[in-house]
Amino acid sequence: MFEQILNTIDDIVWGIPTIALILVTGIVMTIATRGIQFTKLGRAFKSIFKENEGKGELSGFSALCTALSATIGTGNIVGVATAILAGGPGALFWMWVAALLGTATKYAECMLSIKYREVKEDGHVLGGPFYVIEKGMGKNWKWLAILFAIFGTLVGLFGIGTFTQVNGICGAVQNAFDANKEHIAFTLFGNDYTWATVIGGAIITIATALVVIGGLKRISKVAEKVVPVMAIIYVFLGVSVIIMNATRVPAAFALIFKGAFGVDTGVKAIAGAAAGTIIRMAMQKGIARGIFSNEAGLGSAPIAAAAVQTDEPVEQGMVNMTGTVIDTLIICTMTGLSIVLAGGDVWNSGATGAALTSQAFSAILGGDNISVQFLLMLCLVFFAFTTILGWDYYSEKCLEYLTGGNMAVVKVYRWLYIIAVAIGPYMTISAVWTIADITNGLMAIPNCISLLVLSGLVAKETKAYFDKYPKL
Repeated sequence: MFEQILNTIDDIVWGIPTIALILVTGIVMTIATRGIQFTKLGRAFKSIFKENEGKGELSGFSALCTALSATIGTGNIVGVATAILAGGPGALFWMWVAALLGTATKYAECMLSIKYREVKEDGHVLGGPFYVIEKGMGKNWKWLAILFAIFGTLVGLFGIGTFTQVNGICGAVQNAFDANKEHIAFTLFGNDYTWATVIGGAIITIATALVVIGGLKRISKVAEKVVPVMAIIYVFLGVSVIIMNATRVPAAFALIFKGAFGVDTGVKAIAGAAAGTIIRMAMQKGIARGIFSNEAGLGSAPIAAAAVQTDEPVEQGMVNMTGTVIDTLIICTMTGLSIVLAGGDVWNSGATGAALTSQAFSAILGGDNISVQFLLMLCLVFFAFTTILGWDYYSEKCLEYLTGGNMAVVKVYRWLYIIAVAIGPYMTISAVWTIADITNGLMAIPNCISLLVLSGLVAKETKAYFDKYPKL
């Protein structure tokens, strides 16, 4: 009954209006920036390691890694798998569409966040869509800024930040160490929980507490060390899968495109459905999971971008837009192609989440290859752990805005966040992902509205920067 209610709310929040709003925002930002995600992508990647000067708390690279720590998480491994199960291989196509448009959106929201941030006398920085709305759109729109900050706090506590990540971690740990559930610790509400889940959840909770209590600087230091290494390992696995199946890749792409436009591709959940239903499911799940994964339009990455040491908002906006490319167009594609290449036997095996992705990789790279499963588990654990850390920072900043900088409230929130991480392993995977989808959608709406209202300013600032600095 509870999950039915959640699914109904999810269908409303992620209905045609929200999907259209996000896609239209991406189109408008692409036009306003003259296709910056296509024309300036090379320059953006070159700028990642550039030493910045100006006010702020983080280097450009640290800010990108902090943002990537929050975006590269279970969405890349578990989210892609659930999208394909619910919407078929065509969901991957709509992930790509959302990412291509979302790259321009990510640029615009991060650039505006730096432009409208507040730098305190002690060097402490606070910025994000709440200030973009309040300062850019005017005081009369402060109610919209407050809504965004409320939704942002909820996303961190109940959505992307805690439940989905630790749930995904424990699922991966169990799949690696006790896939057959032979060592049950206890039973709760009719569900059996293994010692692998209990121990894994406890370790993640303790590790989260040790880092979160240290604040932004500690979070960014962990992120800039862990994220690049784990991303390289995962991409290596994905490239290995593609190389070993090079002759089948064209057929996999054909299946993805067919599924995106209404052809039944054999996923049990939608088999026999009408073309319109298949398109709707593929679009809805692909865009929703794509936004969950890369967070373009969500308004989260701008909160980290605001802390950058820079006096050039456009330049850091470009750096941050590379996060969408890395997250969805590279890492999510690796996952999606691996699952599609694994074939219908894997899609319809009954496996869900991390177990499905693990089965797909293992089937291609060596059957029940334990080393492959262990590497996948390691990637997911670290991806998800850094996401937990990144979203604590985001939600803290939203709460700081709501409370007028009352750090006592923020410190209490940190403990609530740690408690949410502790209970995450014991929630059902479907309920967890539905709650995350709902809170994501609610957070994206006020952010996208502000971007559309300020699109003229985005165009003006972008043109002025490239007129001033035509070359890097």
